[in-house]
Amino acid sequence: MAAQILDGLALSKIVRANLKDRVDVLLAKGVTPRLDVLVAAHDPASLSYVKMKHTWATKAGMTGESYPVDENTTQSQLIDKIHELNANPLVHGVLIQHPLPKHLDENEALLALGSAKDVDGITPESLGRLVADLPGFRCATPMGIMTLLDHYQIPIKGKRAVVVGRSVILGKPAALMLLQKHATVTIAHSRTEDLEGLCREADILVAAVGRAEMIKGSWIKPGAVVVDAGYNRVEGRQGDVGDVEFETAKEVASWITPVPGGVGPMTVASLLSNAVTSAEASTH
Repeated sequence: MAAQILDGLALSKIVRANLKDRVDVLLAKGVTPRLDVLVAAHDPASLSYVKMKHTWATKAGMTGESYPVDENTTQSQLIDKIHELNANPLVHGVLIQHPLPKHLDENEALLALGSAKDVDGITPESLGRLVADLPGFRCATPMGIMTLLDHYQIPIKGKRAVVVGRSVILGKPAALMLLQKHATVTIAHSRTEDLEGLCREADILVAAVGRAEMIKGSWIKPGAVVVDAGYNRVEGRQGDVGDVEFETAKEVASWITPVPGGVGPMTVASLLSNAVTSAEASTH
């Protein structure tokens, strides 16, 4: 029996409808939630992603500006812009879209941003608050994954979770969020010995390694829940593919996210939700 689908696109529509209601309350108070974005001017994938974010934000009644960053942008100009946005009370969220041009120090930019307007939850301060179980904005992609699991009432407490991937914006925070929900969590990666055997032990498998269809259906424990957070372009194939070989995996798993239409839409919905939460906090 084929796996049931963890439908991130359908759930993102529900989340965004709820956001519209929250935004309407803020607009009635004279507050327009605003999310501003710093984005590499010549990175097509980033520009496309930011365009979708702005489209969804506008439909929810939000606003925001994009600031292109290119080879002529200096480090001091980037930091000055971040300080300017931090100081602007009309801006509720600031997104530093990864990756920035190579000549710019992204870590310094994230340190300058801090946590108050970090609605993507990826600054060192925000990540530290996650580790310490303190309130703060959570990383948008792992937050979207947890919302998806919660919506479909996937049991987490006491389950064995394996996260394949150790990035600071996905793998590590996803593992911490699963740990907060009382899963027993293992973080693996491309250099893990017997990765196939380890994946086969997982009740919940999160794939975030960035390698197209690396995880095969034969690697998956029968009845496991599979969350594929990978987006990869493969030459000669149309559209994106995940880190999991979907066609074989869906025959073994109990639940699985498709690519596209799974984790991606929930990432954007989570980012916008965080921005609205920031705007709500500004009214208190």
